[in-house]
Amino acid sequence: MKTIKLNLSDTEKQQLKKNGLKVTRLSEFAADEIAVLLNTHPQRAKELFALVTFQAIPSIGPKFAYDLMAVECYTLDDVRDKNGPELFNELERKQGFWTDPCVEDQFWLVVDYAKNGPHNKNWWDFTVDRKAYRTQHGYPADRPATAWHQLVSSLLSAV
Repeated sequence: MKTIKLNLSDTEKQQLKKNGLKVTRLSEFAADEIAVLLNTHPQRAKELFALVTFQAIPSIGPKFAYDLMAVECYTLDDVRDKNGPELFNELERKQGFWTDPCVEDQFWLVVDYAKNGPHNKNWWDFTVDRKAYRTQHGYPADRPATAWHQLVSSLLSAV
């Protein structure tokens, strides 16, 4: 079984223990139930539910689960009727910089997983599809001009 990373507060960990639960069991509960079990705010429970749900998908980790939440996706239902390129474009607009193409491959994976159910595909299985799509459609005109690696370089040179 895949290890799920949640960054729980000490209070949330205590509530889990009080209820005789391990992190892996949180996948058995809906967000509103998690809120009650952990005695936490409904929005926090919604985020925990998303982290558990998305990290259960092969090759998806916590950082990308947060990227999904950044584009208002908290459940598989939230992504089922979307597509990888649209979600990727939205993330880049919100971040204000363009990001690594493998992130778009992860969006493709999650949408496919939501539409077709559990499978063992990984994000890199969608690289060919992403490249073909971008060759045909390109990127939107409002794509941010700065690349993620340019931001990292400028931050490092400022240190």
